[in-house]
Amino acid sequence: MQPTLSKKVSALKPSATIAVSELANQLKAQGEAVISLALGEPDFMTPTFIQDAAVSAIRNGEHHYTPVGGTLALKKAIIHKFARDNDLHFNLDQVMAGTGCKQVIFNALTAILDPEDEVIIHAPYWPSYPAMVSFCDATPVIVDCDEQDGFLMSPEALERAITPQTKAVMINSPSNPTGACYSKSQLQDLLKVLESHPKIWVLSDEIYEHVVYKGFKQYSLAALNDIVAPRVVTFNGVSKSHAMTGWRLGFCGGDADLIKAMSKIQSQSTSNPCSITQAAGVSALNANLDSVYAFCKVFAERIDYVVKTLSNTQLKISEPMGAFYIFIDIRAYTQDDVQFCKDLLNQEYLALVPGDAFGAKGYVRLSCAASMEILHTACAKIIHFLNSKYS
Repeated sequence: MQPTLSKKVSALKPSATIAVSELANQLKAQGEAVISLALGEPDFMTPTFIQDAAVSAIRNGEHHYTPVGGTLALKKAIIHKFARDNDLHFNLDQVMAGTGCKQVIFNALTAILDPEDEVIIHAPYWPSYPAMVSFCDATPVIVDCDEQDGFLMSPEALERAITPQTKAVMINSPSNPTGACYSKSQLQDLLKVLESHPKIWVLSDEIYEHVVYKGFKQYSLAALNDIVAPRVVTFNGVSKSHAMTGWRLGFCGGDADLIKAMSKIQSQSTSNPCSITQAAGVSALNANLDSVYAFCKVFAERIDYVVKTLSNTQLKISEPMGAFYIFIDIRAYTQDDVQFCKDLLNQEYLALVPGDAFGAKGYVRLSCAASMEILHTACAKIIHFLNSKYS
């Protein structure tokens, strides 16, 4: 008899976005000219001043273990960033860093969840949210949000989803995959509901906070309601804002006891984030946002081009207010988004992610984290595919 894997890991699904990207890479390895718009990874170089900070850290011998939750310099930079950008004010024991925002969210879920607990997640969602909740032996409760409502969860829908087992609510704004953003008043309405439920944690993923368009102003949940604020954990990182996906640095701010528990969990897994990455993060967080705004300007131009180009088809597109994705309704052509993406990849060598991965069948996600030249080619491939397969 062979040794077996755990039931928990056997039930865990691989990341859909990574799976699509790997399939595209397999075709590339076979010599095919594949374009992948599957991953949410800025195509820009990390700004030079951040690279220089990392090189200096290497030269200065910063090669050793650091405190689990980050160096003093990094924690001070995180506190500075939260105060400057979000009007949130934390002490040193209320912030921590991890190996990417995903790990920090996972730490939080592991710290707060017991079997039979429930976590409310609005759909379309980032696929890792329900996967991580399930891995913690808890239950993801999905609140479907219609396109006609801007893919946003209403306070009434939130109230209906709350049960005695609800342990947390996950809010993601700007949203991956839709680019939907909650306005200040919409966030306040959600927080008003949560005032009446004092045992519920509020997990606010704000990783795309600076990637917003058309003058939209992003607000942090924890800054909008003093009653709920002590229960809010605010997650962020440098991956999307500073083109640092491979550096792996995320962080959060919240209740000191929860942060202590999360640090304890991290101490038994990865320990501290890479010391060199932390030095780069200090440079990124303490700097002004000029490079971030420059990235956003380019993303806005790309999104505008794709939306206008594909509007000449029967695809239905809701123009995003944030992030760098376009979430496309393909139901005028087919209900089967998974097969659509398979056929598109096999026929046109273009990789998109099926909406089913995000809890929204009949949609596909296109990442605009690619050059304008690539997006020109990708749009031409999509139009050719639609005309040849569905006309």
